[in-house]
Amino acid sequence: MYTEIMQSEHMSDKTRVSYEAYQQAKEVIPGGVTANIKYFDPHPIVMKEAHGSRLIDVDGNKYIDYLLCYGALVLGHGHTAVKEAVNEQINQTGTFIFGSPHNLEYEMARKLVDLFPGIDMVRYTNSGLEATLLSIRLAKAYTGKRKVAKFEGHYHGGYDEMLISVNPDLDEAGEASTPNAVPESSGLGKEDLDNTIILPFNDLEGTRRILTERQDELSAVILEPIQSGFIPADESFMKGLREITEELGILLIFDEVKTGFRLTVGGAQSLYNIEPDITSLGKVLGGGFPVGAVGGKKEVMNIMAPDRGKDILTAGVKDDVKDDIMFHSGTYNGHPVVLAAGLATIQELEKPNVMQNLLEKTNLLRQQLELLYKNYSITMQTVGMGSIFNIIFTDYEIKNYRDLNHANMELRKQLDYELLNQGIYTKPMNRYSMSIAHTDEDIQQTVQAHERAIKLVLGRS
Repeated sequence: MYTEIMQSEHMSDKTRVSYEAYQQAKEVIPGGVTANIKYFDPHPIVMKEAHGSRLIDVDGNKYIDYLLCYGALVLGHGHTAVKEAVNEQINQTGTFIFGSPHNLEYEMARKLVDLFPGIDMVRYTNSGLEATLLSIRLAKAYTGKRKVAKFEGHYHGGYDEMLISVNPDLDEAGEASTPNAVPESSGLGKEDLDNTIILPFNDLEGTRRILTERQDELSAVILEPIQSGFIPADESFMKGLREITEELGILLIFDEVKTGFRLTVGGAQSLYNIEPDITSLGKVLGGGFPVGAVGGKKEVMNIMAPDRGKDILTAGVKDDVKDDIMFHSGTYNGHPVVLAAGLATIQELEKPNVMQNLLEKTNLLRQQLELLYKNYSITMQTVGMGSIFNIIFTDYEIKNYRDLNHANMELRKQLDYELLNQGIYTKPMNRYSMSIAHTDEDIQQTVQAHERAIKLVLGRS
């Protein structure tokens, strides 16, 4: 039987240089990583090169990449169109950034307004986290209410009021229909737990009851239309949530950082035919560069307009200022190189059949993996939507965070570690993201690697 000791030894034998680099990094970087999500036992793998669908680590090991920077690289690594757009932007303008308005800000905003039903106007940030943070502040400023509701199991960035009930221990999480607010990090205050109301995903009646009880306190409901990028909201749930929030005067925020451009170029809201009041974007939008954007209805977005009040950073100015102006700024917002990369990425996805082929290849991989595990009498399903999915070892229907408790996570973990040895890369236990760079050969090799992993981990023949 395959054991954790064996998986650790196998990995260490192949990634010795990675291990040494990691130990060196720990001397000057807390935990040796620049973001906690980059860590996994016994040590993260340090990469040195990437092309298309492939990664190469510092030991020279090659991998088919299904992490793709947590889904950001929908074109794969180093796509020619993105490289050309970035080089052209720099060469034509003679600089990396202006620090002032420029034409690409309008071009990208115009594109997003055309693509996303719920977007009339746009502001840029530098990450998806910043985008959700701005979305929440915008909702609070617009409604004058201080609390926000999120769904259990949904992740919106690593800041205080959203680091709650992302991956809670079910012993602490309370009843499924009335979840408790469970902190996911030290450093959070009681006010964060008090001001963040937790909702049950895909449970419309439970959600309706909580929202109705707290309507006078709540500025907004924020959710991932596809929880964690792979558990879709039911259509009836989404439709009902939009109706409830409109009825109660609560803004609806779609966090489409993961789903924007990965289900269709118009995001989950286009597929569900739902117009949220505010949309948060990131990941794919930057074409591999750090980016975020907030879009929404004009009446909501315009409360940020600086021509209605003063710049708070201009000392000594005593202009008449309206109390309802909401301040938002950022030196690198709308970075021209980033927007050039993002526009090039969207333009590639808009070409005939590109998105369709991406979705077809994703479905092909899912179908072949499900058939493989069925042939070995292993209960498994792929769960997802668009070009993202996850592998879940249970036949229980997965509708929310708590349903994952029915899955065999230990088997998934053991297989993932062996798959790393077999040259299939994603962070263990993470979802699979596809790119247009993945080939039929990649899919075939991936299925073959899964079969080898099954034989080694479970001793099957």
